[in-house]
Amino acid sequence: MTALYYASIVGSSLVFLSYGVACLALDGMKRDFARFGLARLRVLTGTLEVLGALGLIAGQVWPPLVPASAGGLALMMLIGVGTRVRVLDSFAQTLPALALMGVNLFIVWYALGTPAVR
Repeated sequence: MTALYYASIVGSSLVFLSYGVACLALDGMKRDFARFGLARLRVLTGTLEVLGALGLIAGQVWPPLVPASAGGLALMMLIGVGTRVRVLDSFAQTLPALALMGVNLFIVWYALGTPAVR
């Protein structure tokens, strides 16, 4: 299970670093946030995604950062799922946010030492 945990951290870090940078820099993300009615939150969202990813990485040196970062990313994805539902996006469009929420909840669960996982 340890390999899955570390793979989840690496995967989540890479995904959120790329999404965060895209959110901050790409016109397509600007259009998406405008479509969601959340244009004013795009820079904040991208910044939080990058910080969450960096927290997962830095958590390898200071472990308390891992559950805090993963929990924050999971919460962001819960809000993302709600946003996708609100704008009537398809299940396929919502699935990445659901999957990322699940991955980060797994990271939190494992990092906090749930006996059933270890």
